Amino acid sequence: MSSSAKWVPEDTPYVVIDSAKMERNIVKMANLAKGSGVALRPHVKTHKVPAIARNQVEAGAVGITVAKVSEAEVMANAGIRDIFIAYPLVTEEKIQRAIALRQRTRLIIGVDSLEGARRVSAVAGREEHILEVRLEVDTGLRRTGVPYEKAVELARDVDSLDNLELTGIYTYRGAVLDGSPTLDLKGAGLQEGELMVSLADRIREQGIGVQDVSLGSTPTARHAVGVTGVTEIRPGTYVFYDRMQARMGACSLGDCAAEVVATVVSRPIGDLAVIDGGSKTFATDVQPGGEPLNLVGFGEVVGHPEAVLERLTEEHGMISLRGGNDLRVGDTLRIIPNHVCSTVNLHDALFLTGEDGTVEEVPVAARGKVW
Repeated sequence: MSSSAKWVPEDTPYVVIDSAKMERNIVKMANLAKGSGVALRPHVKTHKVPAIARNQVEAGAVGITVAKVSEAEVMANAGIRDIFIAYPLVTEEKIQRAIALRQRTRLIIGVDSLEGARRVSAVAGREEHILEVRLEVDTGLRRTGVPYEKAVELARDVDSLDNLELTGIYTYRGAVLDGSPTLDLKGAGLQEGELMVSLADRIREQGIGVQDVSLGSTPTARHAVGVTGVTEIRPGTYVFYDRMQARMGACSLGDCAAEVVATVVSRPIGDLAVIDGGSKTFATDVQPGGEPLNLVGFGEVVGHPEAVLERLTEEHGMISLRGGNDLRVGDTLRIIPNHVCSTVNLHDALFLTGEDGTVEEVPVAARGKVW
C-alpha cells in the first residue's frame, strides 16, 4: 500500500473505506469459519486489492477465490499462494496461463462440462501437468454449473480424464431458496449446504474421493457453515458489505465500510440536487425496486433520510429531496452503494481511512481484469 498521511482527496467522486469497519468484518468472518471448523476462501471480486487479500489470509483464510485468470495473476504476483479460479476455463490460452500460475502457487480451477474438462485435460497433458479441479454445480441460480441432477455422472467422466485431479465440488447460489430469491437467509444457507453435502456423498459412493464441498455467499455463509460436511465457504462482499446486504439482513448499514463521496454540483430546483457521480461512479446492476429487496434509489445517502439517489446518467446523479433540506452547491455527500463489488471495479483507487484520521490511497490492482 502507499504511504499514509492526514489528508483527504480534494476531487470527487471517490470511494472511501473505513479501515476499522473493514478489519472487524474480516475478523468476524474468519472467526465464524474457524469456530465452525470450516475453511474460509474469500472471493476478492469485492475489493480487487492484493493487500486486503493478504489481510484476509493473515486473519485465517486458507487462500482466495477469483473469477478470472488475470485476477489470479495479479494476486499471485503479490504473493498470494493459494488461489481458486471459480470459473470454467475453456480456451487454450487461459488454460496455459493457469498452468503457468501453477508453477508458483497452489491453483484450483473450475469445470462444469465434459467438453470444458476435456479441453483442460488436453492442454495439461501437452504441458505435462496435473491440474487440480473442482466441479461446479448449479443449485438454483441458473448460470454456470452442471445441473444438479447430472452432477454425479459428470463427476465420473471428469474423474476418468488424464491430467486432472478432481478434489471437490462447489456452487454459488446466493440468497435463493427453492429456486427463488429470498430474505430467509437461514433457510437458503441450510438448503444450499444440505444439497451439496448430499451430492458429495453420492459422488463418493462412486469411488471418487472428492474432499472439498465449497459454497456460501456473504448472506448465506453464517448458516451454511452449520451443515455437517461443508468444508469451505467463499463469501466476498462481507469485507465491505453494502446496502443490498443490509437489506437482506446479512449486516447493518453501520457495518458497511465502503462509501462513495460525491459533491453537489447543482441545485436547479428545490426538490433536486445533482451530484458529480453517475453510472460511471455507482454500479447499476442492482436496480431500485424489485422483489424481495425493494430498494429505493441507487444508494443510501448517509445522514440525509430525505434524500433519494433516484436517477443516474453517465456523469450525473439526480437526488430527489423530500421535505426540508439544506443541501447547497459544493456540499459533499457520502453514499453507501447498492452493490459495492461492481462499484469498486469502476474506480482506480480506494481511500482507506484510519481511526487516527490518516488516509491511505490504495490502487484497485485487479480492476478491469475481465480475461
